[in-house]
Amino acid sequence: MYYKESMSRRVFLVFNYCFVVLVSAVCIYPILNTLAVSFSSREAVAAGRVNIWPVEFQLDAYKFVIEEPKFYTSFGIAVIRVILGLGVNMLMTVLAAYPLSKPRSRFPKRDVYMWIYVFTMLFSGGMIPVYLIVKATHLLDTIWALVMPGAVPVYNIILLQNYFKSLPDEIYDSARVDGAGEWRILYRIFLPLSKPVLATLVVFVTVAHWNSWFDGMLYMNRPEHYPLQTYLQTIVVKLDLNTINDISQVKNISSQNSKAAQIIIAMLPILCVYPFLQKYFTKGIIMGSVKG
Repeated sequence: MYYKESMSRRVFLVFNYCFVVLVSAVCIYPILNTLAVSFSSREAVAAGRVNIWPVEFQLDAYKFVIEEPKFYTSFGIAVIRVILGLGVNMLMTVLAAYPLSKPRSRFPKRDVYMWIYVFTMLFSGGMIPVYLIVKATHLLDTIWALVMPGAVPVYNIILLQNYFKSLPDEIYDSARVDGAGEWRILYRIFLPLSKPVLATLVVFVTVAHWNSWFDGMLYMNRPEHYPLQTYLQTIVVKLDLNTINDISQVKNISSQNSKAAQIIIAMLPILCVYPFLQKYFTKGIIMGSVKG
């Protein structure tokens, strides 16, 4: 049956589409400008002639970045951090979310633990106590200083435990009748049925670790131990005059387009990973899991 849309509905759709396009343009413009600067010549960048399209196209800035050993060192540290952080965060999230998803009849102290987790979201000891703990545990200047302070992401735990609670109780009851224990139920049933939310949490954790820069500056004593974002922050915010003098001696390279090239390269891993996880966001794979 065909329903004719009202005028107010059409006006809303037009306004909504225009608003979404405007917001998208505001988000995309800085990326396009940075990409254009990285491919533009030194003279064009210095003259301010670069907008969203490269001027006097060249690849010298990327060649310079590829030949910079500090960039590769920090890039490797960032990759290791993401791998370790993703494993630790997801493990802690699953192990905490599964028991918290149980009703009070199966887990009488559930509310107590839940309030403790929520309390840590609202209140924190602060930067100095956390730094002293990291120092006392001899984690300073190690990769674990970037992973362990945020090993238990409470927000992700709440998201996952709410998803576990939304799964039909009949799945759990039938598994218990068949003799499955809690570990088998979690590994064989709950985790496979939770791929959409797990994929979302993987993206959250990966982006958080990859983009984090302040903890690297706080916990790392030597610049050669900086992760990628901390290294990029030091060259973008704190201009290294020696580096700039070296760059100025290279044709078509300035501090601006070299920094832009490094930022674009730093974005590529996330841009490559995200499309493979996007499909899980809207895919409801639990539909029909309980047969009547």
